[in-house]
Amino acid sequence: MEGGRYKVLSDADVQRVHLAALDVLENIGMADAIPSCIELLTSKGCTIDSNGRMRFPRALVEDTLAIAGRHFPLYGQDPQHDMEPWGKKVYYGTAGAAVTIVDPVTGAYRESTAKDCFDIARLVDTMEHIHFYQRTVVPRDLPDPAEMDINTCYLSVSGTTKHVGTSWVHPDHLEASLQMLHHIAGGEKQWRERPFVSQSNCFVVPPLKFAADACRCLEVAVQGGMPVLLLSAGQAGATAPAALAGALVQEVAEVLAGLVYVNAIVPGHPAIFGLWPFVSDLRSGAMSGGSPEQALLSSACAQMAHFYDLTGGTSSGISDSKMPDAQSGAEKGYNHALVGNAGANLIYESAGMHGSLLGFSLEGVVLDNDTIGACQRTIRGIDINDDSLSLDVIRAAVVDGPGHYLGSAQTLELMQTEYIYPAIGDRLSPKEWAEVGRPKVLDRAIAKVQEVLGSHFPTHIPDAIDDLIRAELPIRLDRSKMRPPAP
Repeated sequence: MEGGRYKVLSDADVQRVHLAALDVLENIGMADAIPSCIELLTSKGCTIDSNGRMRFPRALVEDTLAIAGRHFPLYGQDPQHDMEPWGKKVYYGTAGAAVTIVDPVTGAYRESTAKDCFDIARLVDTMEHIHFYQRTVVPRDLPDPAEMDINTCYLSVSGTTKHVGTSWVHPDHLEASLQMLHHIAGGEKQWRERPFVSQSNCFVVPPLKFAADACRCLEVAVQGGMPVLLLSAGQAGATAPAALAGALVQEVAEVLAGLVYVNAIVPGHPAIFGLWPFVSDLRSGAMSGGSPEQALLSSACAQMAHFYDLTGGTSSGISDSKMPDAQSGAEKGYNHALVGNAGANLIYESAGMHGSLLGFSLEGVVLDNDTIGACQRTIRGIDINDDSLSLDVIRAAVVDGPGHYLGSAQTLELMQTEYIYPAIGDRLSPKEWAEVGRPKVLDRAIAKVQEVLGSHFPTHIPDAIDDLIRAELPIRLDRSKMRPPAP
């Protein structure tokens, strides 16, 4: 769907944010650049001031914007899931690094595991309105960082044929994962032609500092042909200004710095303009990802990406509620509707997130899939043409016909094209609902999760390739747990 009808900023506002971000980069700069970053960027015209901060000349940023990668696809292992995230096209997907899973019945939180990583991927694989899968939980049963990074990538690409995003904490872990991805793709050449995994890279520690290990991983990803999500996640009132405009300025400045960095490594490399500003509850300092302020900021991020004509990624749907409930539905609904109608290209963390990113709910994925589908219908809008204005249909029903439209050819034709129907949401009458036992929507979501996890076992990676990967890398989830139980 193509969004962009909702604009929280005027054109003049967008221009002022842009100019303010250039001012930040030129006159405040970024701290803690690693040696390779310094070498790359000073060769392009950046300078190091007396405080050791990297300053970015305005002309360099503008030159980078002229050559930056645009209109690049994000590929799935299955081409039916390829995405074209440019202009004002909108795609919803997951993301996050939750450390716990929410029990839908008791509300108890338990530590997330490698099996959860795989189960969530294969659940998302079946969700019609969720277009890509970025890692959602951290496998707490894999304490070794290398094993965690490698297994997270493996479990993600094994569980879905949609585009995958994940992250790595050390370049060696990424190098090992790239070899695995080459095997799955059929070779390095095939991988570079259709890279189906992108790197989520928090290259910056707000406010305005480079993150050393993430920068090293960024360089490996770019050189390895992997698209990168340049992710800045300042929290308004904590690691970014409390003023929403100021938080946006800092985000734009930080991600523009990352864009200069990437294009200094490989000009035109696919890089997602990842403005992910978060919001604080200023009474306590706690994150408030389900707030209306979050919806405003993420919508403004979409406009900034449009201004630069860059593929933009931002977050939406980070409910502060601890489990799927009325609060969760409200927070996700107004965030998704606004951010989607603002035309954000890639909307991350849109399904399953709870507890301000600390908890994940599989049942939430199923419920959020319905919400996302409904929001996409609002993005599509209303078609106005000679047929849809319906003058002949009205005349036929009122003058010559039965006085209603229930059986008209137009009604039957539009049932599956103009209207969307919830897969889980309940539209029964109160009488019908009582007759079937008054089921709660959460009960239906629980049943759907059980149905998918009991029947959907992706096998798109051949056993021979899986054997090769397991021979080379420490894959910890036994294959028997990734296949249907023996009869």
